[in-house]
Amino acid sequence: MLRIPNKNHALCLSISFSPASPMAATMLSLSSPLPPSSHPPCSSPPPPPPRALLEIQRSRIIACLRTSEGQLALEASRAALRGGVSVVEIVMSTPGVLEVIKELVDEHPSSVIGVGTVLDAADARKAINVGAKFLMNPCTVMDILFDVQDDEVLYIPGVMTPTEVLSAYKSGARIVKVYPVSILGGHKYISALKKPFPHIPMVASQGIAMDSIGRYIQEGASAVVLSDAIFEKEAMRQRNFDEIQRLARLASFQGLGAGKHQGQAASWSRFEVKKGI
Repeated sequence: MLRIPNKNHALCLSISFSPASPMAATMLSLSSPLPPSSHPPCSSPPPPPPRALLEIQRSRIIACLRTSEGQLALEASRAALRGGVSVVEIVMSTPGVLEVIKELVDEHPSSVIGVGTVLDAADARKAINVGAKFLMNPCTVMDILFDVQDDEVLYIPGVMTPTEVLSAYKSGARIVKVYPVSILGGHKYISALKKPFPHIPMVASQGIAMDSIGRYIQEGASAVVLSDAIFEKEAMRQRNFDEIQRLARLASFQGLGAGKHQGQAASWSRFEVKKGI
């Protein structure tokens, strides 16, 4: 009796034959492996999405800060975080931006701090090294998309046209930033883009006012980027951090409220389809 292990199925085949039989010679000279299994190999489950993506989709608000003073950027960001905003983006050109990001990350470990307008992979890596959890651009930088984004760091490339939306998504972007959205048509442009691309998450960015947050979310935006709406120019000039905190609280409530209304609308739409209404 000869026992032949089948590596593909962890099974042994037992064959009985007499030593003088032709089968014996054939089996003893058998040296080629058994054919591979026709069953597809088991694949590991995909990694969970980055925490930054989950928080952006939950809160609906990204507070974007651009200023010419590092200390002002730090204090204004603190005020926005005290107001309830949980995702803050600081533009890469801000003086001392890496020190600001590191301090905010250390002070607010449960918040999501990122960097904006980071235009090359070297700067992106510097930001990640001090704790940035997402990178956002007005354009798509392929070096960042291919070489820097990973399971823990989210890259949000900027797009404008339908071709750019699909190209960025197919290249590995988990979410895209539609920029400059107000010039392109505002919430109506988001609505138009979501019709062919309902499966691609989009952030609306540029010129968005506080009272239009809900409309952008209702039209399909996963989140909106707010700059002057939170870091209002006069409040920044006067270093009125109480006012910035107040605006951040208002934006946070509006974002969460719009998200709930969108979820209810989506549930009702599914109900209508199911019932044939």
